[in-house]
Amino acid sequence: MGSFSSYSVHRHLLRHFRRFCTSPDASLTALKSKLKAEHDPDKLLAIFSSAVDNLPTVSNRYALDITVKRLAKSRRFSDIENLIESLKKSPKITQEAHASSLIRAYASAGMVDHAVKMFEEMHVLGAPRSVVSFNAVLSACNRSGKFEEVPKLFKELSEKYRIEPNEYSYGILIKALCESGAPEAAVNVLEEMREKKVQVTSFTYTSLLDAFYEKGKVHEAGKIWDEMGKKGCVRDVTAYNVKVKNASGGKPEGVLKLMDEMIEAGLKPDTISYNYLMTSYCKNHQMEEAMKVYETLPLNGCSANAATYRVLLFFLCRHKDYDKGLEVFQASVKADKIPDFGTLKLLVEGLAMDSEPEEAKKVIGVVKKKFPEGFMKAWKKLEAKLGLNKKAKDTEAKLGLNEAKDADAKLGLNEGEHTEPVATAT
Repeated sequence: MGSFSSYSVHRHLLRHFRRFCTSPDASLTALKSKLKAEHDPDKLLAIFSSAVDNLPTVSNRYALDITVKRLAKSRRFSDIENLIESLKKSPKITQEAHASSLIRAYASAGMVDHAVKMFEEMHVLGAPRSVVSFNAVLSACNRSGKFEEVPKLFKELSEKYRIEPNEYSYGILIKALCESGAPEAAVNVLEEMREKKVQVTSFTYTSLLDAFYEKGKVHEAGKIWDEMGKKGCVRDVTAYNVKVKNASGGKPEGVLKLMDEMIEAGLKPDTISYNYLMTSYCKNHQMEEAMKVYETLPLNGCSANAATYRVLLFFLCRHKDYDKGLEVFQASVKADKIPDFGTLKLLVEGLAMDSEPEEAKKVIGVVKKKFPEGFMKAWKKLEAKLGLNKKAKDTEAKLGLNEAKDADAKLGLNEGEHTEPVATAT
């Protein structure tokens, strides 16, 4: 595992990390920042291993999640397994919370089989097994997009280990059914919850609301919304945002009306709410209004997230406003929320064709430092195509057109490069 086991690197990073340990919150913030900024998998492992023993279980979980996600992007699955296996040897393994964090870590890497195996061997590890770790397994499937596994595991594991699912278990099940495009089946689960007198949470109702809107079943979504009110279930900002999202494809006035309703209900619109308003303005070719929403986010107590930059940059490029697009890109770099390859490709192509090749080169230069190594072929190919780098052009010629296309396909860069983005929570 390279530098992960290096004693000298470990000691150096441990000394560096301890400088931040003035409080649990400060140490976690410092660690998360270092992990997010590091793209070398070996150094990433070294940073995590040097700090893990100094963090409480909850902080450990967040740090582990970041580390595993970064390793998964580099397809270092054997390192992930080795890391988690080493954490099983910790004295904390007898705590269900610690064991559950390892299950979730496998989920972050899409290693659902490993997550299920860990759950089933908890008695061997000396860790108690309850609805807490049961929910961790179900969440593992949802987080890795294995929605079809949830109904099966829900039934099999609860029966085998005599676990009584709680409201969160059912919420995860309903979320999986909704994500699988089967909200009607999820409504049947809702009936089961009522029969067993299991509380239906706002999260559960919101999953159904979103699923019905996604399928264009506005009437059914309305019934769920009304039921939330009748049952006294809080219609929170997340629930309202689902309605705002559905309205964002229409006129901005519809979105503004819903945001006014939120405020009248005592709720404060968040970044996601404003993202949908901005998206609505963009779709209606009102780019000046969209920019105002973006620029006034701080005045509304919000800050731009990854979706803000992605959506705004996409539509600015579509409207050929590459100068403003460049400003938004630079802001995304400062915030460490750089948009995806497909969106940035539009900006680089636009700058190159708008007689600003030096600016296009600068964008590529910044992105090369931020993106994983696996994306370098795609950027080199783009440089060569636009004539921005003679060396890159020669490399493409040697690589061969078919091989270059294959490289893009493996990275998922051929499909959906110019697909209209959706404002989300990220």
